[in-house]
Formats: sequence, structure tokens, C-alpha cells
Amino acid sequence: MEKRYQVFVSSTYADLQDERKRVIQTLLKMDCIPAGMELFPATDQDQFEFIKRIINDCDYYLLIIGGRYGSLTAQGISYTEQEYEYALERNLKVIALLHKNPDQIPFDKSEQKPKLRARLKAFREKAAKGRVVEFWQNEDELPGIVALSLINTIKMFPAVGWVRADKVSSEELLIEINELRKQNELMKEQLAAIEPSIFTGSEEKDFSYIYNQFNRFEDVILTIQNIKVDPLKREKNTQVKRYSINLASLVASIDTSESHIYKWFFVSSMIASAISQDRTKQCSISSGFECLSDELLRYGLLVKSYVPAIAEPHNPAQLGESLPFSIPIIRGDEYRLVYSEKLERYKYWLDVNGKMPERIQIVKKE
Repeated sequence: MEKRYQVFVSSTYADLQDERKRVIQTLLKMDCIPAGMELFPATDQDQFEFIKRIINDCDYYLLIIGGRYGSLTAQGISYTEQEYEYALERNLKVIALLHKNPDQIPFDKSEQKPKLRARLKAFREKAAKGRVVEFWQNEDELPGIVALSLINTIKMFPAVGWVRADKVSSEELLIEINELRKQNELMKEQLAAIEPSIFTGSEEKDFSYIYNQFNRFEDVILTIQNIKVDPLKREKNTQVKRYSINLASLVASIDTSESHIYKWFFVSSMIASAISQDRTKQCSISSGFECLSDELLRYGLLVKSYVPAIAEPHNPAQLGESLPFSIPIIRGDEYRLVYSEKLERYKYWLDVNGKMPERIQIVKKE
């Protein structure tokens, strides 16, 4: 994201007006935001509080030192040095631009008092230690020096910067979404550590596949007989209606608590009851998907329970006291369809994953 950095330009003002203009023009060309006190020179403590607020909003601090130390504050230091000290307190990266030959600066732009010259020398020495320092001879050199030194400083010490409000909103939204995603993943890991899933990876895939295969509608034809009880005669009014039923909801509604034996009659009765709950009407499924048992067998939700048979002895002499123990028990050809344990685990999987329907899903067809 494109950022603009705010740079505070600090220096004495009267003697460095031209130099400040060149520096500010350079910052503007670099898409930076220059900040300084051209219009509000620091003259009292209240004004310095305003300066501090401006420095607080800046990303970098650019110090220009020429031939003057500047007017003094009540603490006995110049306002420029006071701004510099505050920038250090704020941990701003400072770029110091020091005049290469202060003795060659014109007389009217130099300090005349020995005390202030000594303070200026001490300030230069302090500003030249532990930070980016560049030396300049005239104002024409400043644009190139500022551009190169600031680019290197931004690259080495990137600051917060400023961006457009609409871009900030988009970035904040993306950051928030990413943080929510991380929290969601962390919560999943924590839940998995506390209560691991009872389903293996292969079961998850198997049950998901079974659900997707059953999650379809099949047509059924329902025969409804309206029974009117009369002392003299019994009248019947038969109606035939068509419906569509969702197989996934039907399989999930199968109750195996009383009998584990599968019979189409029980399944069709369950469908008829779900369609019409009027006890004065007799309902029956006259046609439909009797092949449901084949699908249940295919997915292992039904199993064949074969009826055992006793093998016939080859020699009557084998019949004796050991008869009950000597005749082998073998599997017969007859079997019953029985709901498997896998069906119960599949229904539990539906419940855990929020796929368990509240009722059988039935749609009436015109």
C-alpha cells in the first residue's frame, strides 16, 4: 500500500529561509508531507506545546544547522535544540544536515556572541553522533542530499506513515478477517485437543459421500382411503396422490430401537404416516422405491444375516450320543436384512455435523 511520510523540518528560520524552501520542495516532490513552523515561530512555552503535537504526528525529523544557534528558551537552550531533544524522546529517526564550513557562512547569518557560538558548536557535535549526518555547502546541494538520505532512512527504518482513509478501511477489514480466521483455526485446534473426533478420516469421507448420494428426491404414489363409519354401511373413498421424498431425510429418520430387521412394509408405513397423520384415513404406498434396500446394502447400512443350517450327516452310523456335537452348523441360503451398527454411526455423524433433519422432507406434486 502506498504511504506518505510526514517529515518535520527543524532549523533556525531567519538565516535559513531559502534552504528550508528547497528542502520542503524536495519533500513535496517525494510525496512526503513537510511540517515546520514557517507560520508559527516558537516564541513561548504554549507555542512549543503545539509544536510537540506536530512532532508527535511526524515519521521523521530533518535537522538543518547553519551558522546560528537561535533564540533561547527559558531553559537556556535554543528552540531548535529543544525540538531536537523532543524528537529524540519520541524515538524519531533524525537526519542531520550540517553546514560543511560554518566559518565561511556570511557574517549576517552567523552568531556574533561567543557564548552562542560555543553553544552552536556543542549542538553540532551532539547532532553529529549516532545518526544519519550529511554535510552541505550551499542550498543547491540540499535537494539531492535530502532525497538520497531520506530514501535510505525510509528503507532501513520504515515508519507508520499516512494512507488514504478508504484504503485504510479496506486494509483494516482484511486484517480483521485474517485475525478472525486465525482465531477460528486456533479454536478448532483447541477443541480438537480437548475432545477429539470419534470419526476417522476415512469415515468422514465415507459418511459425507453417503449423505451426498442420498440427498435427492424420489417420487412416491400414496393411496389414501377416507373411511366413513355408518351403522348401516361402510363407505370408502379412495384417492391417489403423488409426492417427492428426500431419501437422506428418510434414512436419517429410520428408527431401529425396537427391531433391527429391515422390511419395506415398515418403511412405507413410516412414509405414509409422515404424509398423512389423520387417523380416520388409511394410507399406503402403492408404488415407490422398493429398491431402497439395495442402496442401504451397497453403503453398508444394511447387512445380510443368514439363517444357519445343520449339515446332513453322510452316514446314519454317525448318529449317536455325540449327535449334537458332531453335526456342523453351516450358513444357509436364507437371510434377513438387518440394520448395521454403521447406520447408527452415520446418524450420529449427521447430528454432529448439523445435517440431522427434524422430519422427513416431503414435497407434494401437482
